[in-house]
Amino acid sequence: MSVQESPRTSDEEEAFYVQCRAAYLAVFKSSLTNIASKQQLCRALQHAGRNPAHATLNKYWTPRTSKLNFDDFCEILKNEKKTEETELMRAFKKMDLNSDGYISHSELEKALTTRGEKMTTEEVNAIFSLADINKDGKLDYAEFCRLLVSTVEQCQVAALERLEANAKLKRQNFGSQSYSPPKSSVSSASSSSAAAAAQAAATLPQPLETPRAESDTTLKKDSRSSSRPSSARSRRSSLSNSITMTSSSTKTSKIPEPSGLQEWHHSYMKGCFFLEDDGSISSLQYQLNVPQTTNVYLTIQPFSLSHGPDKPSPWMIVDTALFAMAAGETKEDSTLVCFTESKDKEKYIWKGELHAGTYYLLPFTSGCKLKKRSKKSLSNKPIELVCRTDTGELDLTRELREVLSDIFEVIDLDGNGLLSLEEYNFFELRTSGEKCDKDAWAVCKENFDMRKNQLTRQGFMELNLMEATEKDGDPADLWVTLEAMGYNRMLELVDACPFHIDVHCEGTQPSIQPLSMDSGPKLQNQALQKSITARTAAKALRGQDNVFIYTYRGEHRISSLIANKTNQKVTVHVNSEQSRNCCSSRGMSVFAVEVPARTKMVCQHILPINERQDWTYNCVETILPCT
Repeated sequence: MSVQESPRTSDEEEAFYVQCRAAYLAVFKSSLTNIASKQQLCRALQHAGRNPAHATLNKYWTPRTSKLNFDDFCEILKNEKKTEETELMRAFKKMDLNSDGYISHSELEKALTTRGEKMTTEEVNAIFSLADINKDGKLDYAEFCRLLVSTVEQCQVAALERLEANAKLKRQNFGSQSYSPPKSSVSSASSSSAAAAAQAAATLPQPLETPRAESDTTLKKDSRSSSRPSSARSRRSSLSNSITMTSSSTKTSKIPEPSGLQEWHHSYMKGCFFLEDDGSISSLQYQLNVPQTTNVYLTIQPFSLSHGPDKPSPWMIVDTALFAMAAGETKEDSTLVCFTESKDKEKYIWKGELHAGTYYLLPFTSGCKLKKRSKKSLSNKPIELVCRTDTGELDLTRELREVLSDIFEVIDLDGNGLLSLEEYNFFELRTSGEKCDKDAWAVCKENFDMRKNQLTRQGFMELNLMEATEKDGDPADLWVTLEAMGYNRMLELVDACPFHIDVHCEGTQPSIQPLSMDSGPKLQNQALQKSITARTAAKALRGQDNVFIYTYRGEHRISSLIANKTNQKVTVHVNSEQSRNCCSSRGMSVFAVEVPARTKMVCQHILPINERQDWTYNCVETILPCT
């Protein structure tokens, strides 16, 4: 599906993490502080030597984004390249009409004040004066590019030196490990120059980027753990966990399907996990009503959209889970009742008794197998969405019709082959942020194929064709819809995972309704934490009576949680380098987690890369001194 990166070595991972932290702390006082605006994100990226054009910023800071945390920032830096001198030269050469190596003041001013991060005339004059060495009114852009790259590098070094100079921040990062950044006499003015220069570069035409995919690395037993703090105090505050899971452990203890299941009452509902631009995963939630106490067989699994046996759906390997919480007087009073722990192929299962009542069903995936991939096309020629018929009329291409049919399949939540207004509005909120009211739905009824006041698959095609026709064939809005639904420019579903939920009740008819709750993510986190702490004993970090690690070992997943019961934040360094055949939801084997006072925080989830092989989770958690 995407190009694989070479795995980072341990030293490279640590150096990358130091650079991330240095850039972040050049803008914020703590890595616990969230990025609260697009402008803050831009500043932090500039301190990390990146070139954040408008398109780059908008990719990670969408209208739905309210904040990004330090982990999100690290993920962004993984995906975004540093400013390269050759790329800048290519951009400037497009403005150099006579190819003499110079650009006039007026040409530069037009480019920098009308494109991307628009600059003022005064800022353009300041930039021009830096590179106009001969003072002849022409900009030597080769010299300017060298100046820009050099200034950005100096800015990075300055951020690293500030981190090195601050012993407290350094110990939060890697304990007593020594780290010596390059020496440089960079002043605060250089940092400002780098920001201004990066802003200038962001206005230039951007070269195409090669799509990059995150790769899960298998770490060998003899890998050197160079990131482990070496002080006696740090060693006393460490905790080592080692769990070996055999390949058969995911197969031998599956829950048998109840006999006579076909005779049980059944309710069914579909949904989809979506990877958001900030790296988080979202989905609808559901309300389950059980009229009387009964035995229940509850399952969740991905479902395929393949059009043939030769086109398997790649998301079928994504792990899923379903948490059931008994509804309280308020959502905050809801309590975890059960969750799907057993696995049979792609199906995740719970079987037991549920009392009469109302429950919230909260779908979950760990993020180990559903990870952000580039939506950019590997082909220079984008797939056509709209075409002209022999009579010159606009029509949707066959490729787009196939994808729209699949989208219809996903948003037809109850699987009846029709879209109700409620189902259509979940789609509208996802793709446009707006809802269709009853009056607008009545207009749809007059213009598109409907049955029982619900939109048919043909009507859904007609609606999308009308929108393309209104734009005179411009596919821009169609691409917005497709990308919001997880498709890339090759019309591949890469940032989503459709699933379906089945509830079988032996003695009563259950009912399920889809919900979109603002409190959904908070409820899910509450359920996830409870599922971990209720299934495993807490282990205190040596020398720390009030900092605990919970390591949940399920049949197919390992999850860890840190509980900080002290009255101050703690920073825990996590090292999973010695793990084998494991992929982490963090995407890194070495990282640090800052846990606020009196707070629990899920640290990471671990799954096997290859389920047919044994896998070993080996992790050392170390609390880092704050003095």
